[in-house]
Amino acid sequence: MARLTGLGVLLVLITLGALSLHVPGADTVGSVERANVFVGVLALGVGVYLLAVRLVLKAPLPPRAFWLILAVAVLLRAMLLPSLPFLSSDIYRYVWDGQVQAAGINPYRYLPVDPALEPLRDPAVFPWINRASYAHTIYPPAAQAVFALVGQVTATVTGMKLAMVGFEALAVLCLLGLLSLARLPRERVLIYAWNPLALWSFACDGHVDAVAVGLLALALLCRARAREGLAGAVLAAAVLVKFLPVAAAPAFLRGGRFWRPALAGLAVIVVLYLPYLSAGPQVFGFLQGYGDEEGYRSGQGFWLLAGLAHLVPLPDGAGMAYLIGAAVLLAVLALRIARAPALGGPAATVALCRDTAILTACTTAAANPHYAWYYPWLAVPATVAPVPAVVWLSAAPVLFYVDPFNERFFWPGLVFVPAIGLALRDLLRARAPTPIRALEGQP
Repeated sequence: MARLTGLGVLLVLITLGALSLHVPGADTVGSVERANVFVGVLALGVGVYLLAVRLVLKAPLPPRAFWLILAVAVLLRAMLLPSLPFLSSDIYRYVWDGQVQAAGINPYRYLPVDPALEPLRDPAVFPWINRASYAHTIYPPAAQAVFALVGQVTATVTGMKLAMVGFEALAVLCLLGLLSLARLPRERVLIYAWNPLALWSFACDGHVDAVAVGLLALALLCRARAREGLAGAVLAAAVLVKFLPVAAAPAFLRGGRFWRPALAGLAVIVVLYLPYLSAGPQVFGFLQGYGDEEGYRSGQGFWLLAGLAHLVPLPDGAGMAYLIGAAVLLAVLALRIARAPALGGPAATVALCRDTAILTACTTAAANPHYAWYYPWLAVPATVAPVPAVVWLSAAPVLFYVDPFNERFFWPGLVFVPAIGLALRDLLRARAPTPIRALEGQP
């Protein structure tokens, strides 16, 4: 208990230290030098977090440890909520889309600079919208529904951040339910609640990925309670916040039925898209343009291809070849998980979360986005099934807040190489008994 308290206090102090590096009013940390120090401090916080994760997994803790974990999690978020976002400006687009919908306008229809929207330009929001002059909103309908609901209440960045932290609270409640079903200590909720990347991504910058976090946790809880149709519907809503959660679908099919969750999910997708179809093809927003910006078409945006490009010129179509190869490998993994034998009792909940952790981590790593906030959602299934490589991937991308080499291979390698090493270690140990295998009754 004393060690856990010390780690919690240290994480609070590190967070305060990192926050103090921000120059008030600056839209970034303040300077390149400050940003480098800032990321160094966050990396130290990741080290403290990993020690805390090891502690809750290995050491018996008294019941009061749970309340300490929750108190520290709330305090960490309370420290960051009042500050304006300075690691990303995406939240200003969320607030803008909410304002546009509050005015009865389809958010996919116009660019923010369009004269038709001039009466909505708020000096506290509009000047900070990124890609305002050339990109229609990229966010899918479930995200837009959240923006619209928040926009009916408030048109402020703080209000949007509070909504995102509210979805984090939903995730924590669902994770407690999953831990109870798995008969695991509730103190393991620390794996998500103290995750530094989740803290800075949501309480500081208010990224919409928090909505996907809350919905994924709710979908897992519904599936663990055998509410297959509801689980499919909630997972579909999570997919229409950020498309990556679709990777979890095969884990939901293990030992279950296909048609009920599939039809429920399809119904949710149709219902969520209907209000926005007046925008025509533009309903998909800036999705293709974003892929081009990130180098996915050329292949330079993928970590492995970026490394290969240092050795030989990439041929035309390298990006497409990579996507096809990755899709085939992920499909094989998904089929193996979906067809795995059904389990019962606590083992089923652990297997559901473990399968989800593996699928989502492999998919995210294959896409390897270089924005840090794409990764903390991996901590949701890892809370119940703490696969080491997944826990690492959920926190280590704090390094992505800077890019000292201005390229996509060497610096990201500090995140991906250890993750690959941890995954290979687990594969080599696959024949040895593990807590999950013992729980499943496997040799």
